[in-house]
Formats: sequence, C-alpha cells, structure tokens
Amino acid sequence: MKIIFKKIYMVWIALALVLILTDIYLFLRVPEFKRWFWLFLIISINIGWANFWIDFLKENKRQKNIEEKFLEFIRNVGESVKTGVPIPKGILQVSDKDYGALTPYVKKLANQVEWGMPMHKSLIVFADDTENKVIKRSISIIIEADESGGDISDILQSVSTSVVNINRMKEERRSTIFSQILQGYIVFIIFIVIMLVLQLVLFPKLTNITSSLEGSANVLGFQTGTTEEIINIDTMIFLLLMVQGFFGGLAIGKFSEGNIKNGLIHSLILMTMSALIITTVKGGI
Repeated sequence: MKIIFKKIYMVWIALALVLILTDIYLFLRVPEFKRWFWLFLIISINIGWANFWIDFLKENKRQKNIEEKFLEFIRNVGESVKTGVPIPKGILQVSDKDYGALTPYVKKLANQVEWGMPMHKSLIVFADDTENKVIKRSISIIIEADESGGDISDILQSVSTSVVNINRMKEERRSTIFSQILQGYIVFIIFIVIMLVLQLVLFPKLTNITSSLEGSANVLGFQTGTTEEIINIDTMIFLLLMVQGFFGGLAIGKFSEGNIKNGLIHSLILMTMSALIITTVKGGI
C-alpha cells in the first residue's frame, strides 16, 4: 500500500508554514502571549501533515473494502466455474457486478482477458494493481494450484475460505486487543499526569529545599559546589514523553493491526496528545 504525494499536500504544508511564521511573529513578540507559542506551533505542524494522515486512513479503509469485495468476486467466479464455464469466461460473466472499491480492477481484468492476454498474467497484473497482500497471496495460490493441474472450482472455494478465515482472525484480534489498546492510552495519560505533577509540584519543592540547605551551609561557613552545566529537567521529561509516545504507538499498532506502519497513527496521536497537554498546562516545553 502506498500513498502518492498530491498537490493538495503542498497547500496544507504551505498553510502550516504560514501559521508557524505567524506564531513566531505574534507570540514571541508579545510577552503576555508567549506561553501559547508552543501550543500553536504544535497545532500548526499537525495541520501541515493532517491531509497525508487522512488519506492514509482512507487508503486503509479502501483496502479493507477491497478485501471484502474480493471474497465476493472469488465466490461469484467459483459459482460460474462450477457450472462448467472456463475461468476466463466466468470472469467476464461476473465483471458487470458492483464490487465497490474493487470494481475498477475487476473491469481491467475482464478487459485484459477479453483482449486475449494470458490468464495467469492477467491475474498477476490484477493482484499487483490492488496492492493488497491478501489478494496477492490468494492469486499466487490460484496460479500455482492451476499450474499443478488441480480442480479450479475447488481451488477458488479454498481461497475464498482462506480469505474468510484471515478476515475473521483480524476481526477477532481487533476485538480482543481493543481493551488493551484502551488500557495503553489510559496508562500513557496517567504517565503524562505523573510527569506534570513531578514538574509542577515535586521538583519546585525539592529546589526550594536544596536552596535552603545551600543557604544554611553558606551561613555555617561551608562551601557548596556549583556546576556550570545545568540539566534542563523539563526538556528531558518532554523528550521522554515523545520517545514513550512514539514507541508506545508502534507497539499498539503491532498488537492491533499486526503492522508497525499502522502504529505510526497511534504514535502520532500519543505524541501530539502529550505535547498539547504539556504545552497547555505549563505554557511551554
């Protein structure tokens, strides 16, 4: 599955750049609004790639529809073959039906068969055009079984059963893993809250205690050591949240969809959510 870079992406990226420059010009120049600088910066960045992720989700939905309609297509071809019709003619007979997102590919396959293209080559082109792993695997099985001299009707029936089982397993995995995904999000939110409590409550108190102890030591004549390098704890915690959100999202995607690529969506959600919460509550990173 791939997404072609579209011109509309450039429009959204340009809009994001305008918003970022506006954010820098306005919120950094006015001290009263400076605390909102990071919040609007993060929102602007997300606007820049929002259209890409929307198309990514649409493509995922389209691929699921293609898998469902492929099952219907295989069943229809199998029923035609059972009546004694050769598979090329069976494809031509069922090509007029509506198969949703799969319809253009079925039409192309029927046209290639009608023009005399070899059956196996037409099926390979059909599978490659859909860019769907399930369809590619199924077509490969059909071609190999047909070349070995198997009964094509039984092959189509086996392939349709296999596709049904694959889809059922995916749905079962999604339903069983949903509660774990929800728990993952809840745990991450609790982690953000803990980090905020540390930054806004505990660390300031520890700093005050340390300052008091240093003052007492100076009064008693003891010299306290100083370090030129100051560790920015706030920045470290923010980076920790980003790293946690990124890898946590990948793990969620792997568990729910079986694909790390889909986990990038969860990573984006977790990272954006943590950044927005931190910058809104603290007024900065």
